[in-house]
Amino acid sequence: MRAFIAAALLAAGSLGGGGAWGDTVEVANVKYETAVDLAGQKLQLNGAGIRYKFVVKVYTAGLYLTHKANTTQEVLSAPGPKRIHIQMLRDIDGNELGKLFTKGMEANAPREEFAKCINGVLKLSEVFASRKQLNSGDSFSVDYLPGVGATLSLNGKNVMPEPIKEPEFFTALLRIWLGDKPADDSLKDALLGVKRSSRR
Repeated sequence: MRAFIAAALLAAGSLGGGGAWGDTVEVANVKYETAVDLAGQKLQLNGAGIRYKFVVKVYTAGLYLTHKANTTQEVLSAPGPKRIHIQMLRDIDGNELGKLFTKGMEANAPREEFAKCINGVLKLSEVFASRKQLNSGDSFSVDYLPGVGATLSLNGKNVMPEPIKEPEFFTALLRIWLGDKPADDSLKDALLGVKRSSRR
């Protein structure tokens, strides 16, 4: 079913190209704008999909880049601002989510890269731990601006006093979904905007 959802979105042509302002893609009843503005630059929706745990829908995720990218390396090396946006589809303990993200980053990032982003990992964990629970419908975005760093917004409000300046942090964060041991293989395909059979 996961592969079918990703294939259906691709077949609709919603995840490719540069969508017009105001257009949206719907994933599990969550709408993702096909184009957004970040720090004065236009980002396009590279792909969006659902994170499953067994058969349970946990959250949706959408990846925004300045240009289309179909491989993990293309995403990580792409210049300009980037955004990963997540909307919860069920309630989850904030501390648990922070731990899962930390584990995902550590499992996918090279050791040297992970070591350089420890500061950011701790800050992210603190933010999630400070919230007892993220409820279904809550959303958060992590935005990355070259030369500035990564910032976290929860339900549209910035919750990080200062950006996480280490560029390795955002790269390691994206590896949670795009690394060699992704949180969900089908979600990785969806974020990259490719069909599973086409990626080697």
